[in-house]
Amino acid sequence: MDDVNNLWKNVLDNISNSVNTPTFKTWFEPIKPVSFKKNTLTVSVKSTFAKEWLESRHHDVLLGSCRDVIGASAKLKIIVEAQTSRSSNSEGSAEGSPAATKYGGASLTNNFNTKYTFDTFIVGSGNRFAYSATLAVSEKPGNAYNPLFIYGGVGLGKTHLLHAIGQYVLNLYPSLVVKYVSAEKFLNDFIYALRHKNIIEFKESYRNNDVLLVDDIQFLEEKEASQEEFFHTFNALHGTNRQIVLSSDRSPRDLSTLEERLRSRFEWGLVTDIQPPDLETRTA
Repeated sequence: MDDVNNLWKNVLDNISNSVNTPTFKTWFEPIKPVSFKKNTLTVSVKSTFAKEWLESRHHDVLLGSCRDVIGASAKLKIIVEAQTSRSSNSEGSAEGSPAATKYGGASLTNNFNTKYTFDTFIVGSGNRFAYSATLAVSEKPGNAYNPLFIYGGVGLGKTHLLHAIGQYVLNLYPSLVVKYVSAEKFLNDFIYALRHKNIIEFKESYRNNDVLLVDDIQFLEEKEASQEEFFHTFNALHGTNRQIVLSSDRSPRDLSTLEERLRSRFEWGLVTDIQPPDLETRTA
């Protein structure tokens, strides 16, 4: 096993010279070596989503790095780790599940729309990737794709997916604290806290969460003080491996009046879009 670990370490070192740091940490660092037999390196990932993403987006980098280290005839096989049972994962202390905070579980205070679930979301070619990403985040919040940034036009299902994440997480991990807000609500809460000299309580309400879901983040454009506060909120959550999911009508790079340091952080994890539905999806 030491041999395959050392082999994979050399492959990772090679990959790190080919991709940027956020991409490396999000997609390549979590990969685990399994075996090296008959010139085939087998590695494992945490989810089918990660496997499909690596095979579709980073296959050339992976295979090229393997061949740089092992030789031109080397082959690569990606498998998915055996999943633990949902019953064991539903306990907050289960291995691999997010750690619960001391603030207790969130209940109906989020006002999630019970009609907006994964079961009621109509999946089509234009939203399949975003759907898979949100489901992966819901099953293991804070472990990968953090932050998850979803963008697309009005009425394409971004809000639906955020509500679905929140309800799914609370069903799977009842002890976790989940907060869903619009960016406008964040702004209004911030202004209220400033006017009433209650900024500490405001910070606690946003930073003492295991999962923070923020809809329409573009609403913070040109609002410098609110951007500054959200920057610190983002850092506080991300720095402790708590999940952040954001939605917007545009990609991070197109939010031109948002601070560069925020835009760059929004791209640390996974950015995925939702396209208008095709005819088959519209008539489903």
